Amino acid sequence: MAVHRTIELIAPSGYPHDPEVLHRALQRLHAQGHRVEGAEAAKRRYQRFAGTDGQRAADLNRLADPSRELPDIVLAVRGGYGAVRILHGLDYDGLQRRLTDQPVALVGHSDFTAIQLALLARAGVKTFGGPMVMSDFGAEELSEFTMQHFWSALTKPTMTVSSNTPQAQPVDVSGMLWGGNLAVLVSLIGTPYMPPVKGGILFIEDVNEQPFRVERMIYQLHLSGILAQQQALVLGDFSGAKAYDYDNGYDLHAVIEQARSVIGIPIVTGLQFGHVRNMLTLPVGANAHLVADAHGFRLSLSDYPYLA
Repeated sequence: MAVHRTIELIAPSGYPHDPEVLHRALQRLHAQGHRVEGAEAAKRRYQRFAGTDGQRAADLNRLADPSRELPDIVLAVRGGYGAVRILHGLDYDGLQRRLTDQPVALVGHSDFTAIQLALLARAGVKTFGGPMVMSDFGAEELSEFTMQHFWSALTKPTMTVSSNTPQAQPVDVSGMLWGGNLAVLVSLIGTPYMPPVKGGILFIEDVNEQPFRVERMIYQLHLSGILAQQQALVLGDFSGAKAYDYDNGYDLHAVIEQARSVIGIPIVTGLQFGHVRNMLTLPVGANAHLVADAHGFRLSLSDYPYLA
């Protein structure tokens, strides 16, 4: 029997550029029997943002209101840019009181990484890296893989993701899974919104970033001492960067080999996460156990909010 959920939309970053895609996403969610709230957030526009900073912060702060019933799922409309502008305006104490140990799933990726890391750092709130309204639920052709993994991750107390991508070295580590979009993550270094994770398993992804930019950001994580405190670095998808003649064979593989030679922790590749059609949903802040060898890797996850 299908379970109908209450899904609240939030728009902490850019506004939807295509109303048709938004309409398609909402139609799909309604057709599945879900109750969708907050759709007006997806229709606001202020400059390149989905509303003023105050409006976008209010979307999240509503979750701290004890007089309102909590939704099952809080779904980001899209990424882009703008989440960093509202971090100082979030009610972290209220959100911590209201969301800790509650079966509520906050889901998104890309620019939403800023919200996820800030909630983890300031309130200890665990969220999910996963699909968003526009890019995924509104896609012309829905990805069965993405949807299956989304609902599975949100409704089970444990999950395991695996890959048959051969790994360069054996790995067997445990720690907190955290991370998200690389550019957003490094923009929080030195701020109160960067989680002080020690002994963690850090996953990263990005889109439209040249290999040298990816390397520069990995170096920033390395030189700031963050990577040395982790058990492993797990690489998701880095699509969209165009090769230039000037690169002279310097590609993402070269970046990974360079990083391996300097960062001092294992690097695992092939995580199906990022700006891709077929995407995993990953709990940010969960307990994780990562095992990797020449045949691939297995990532086992537990201790995160899930919907009964």
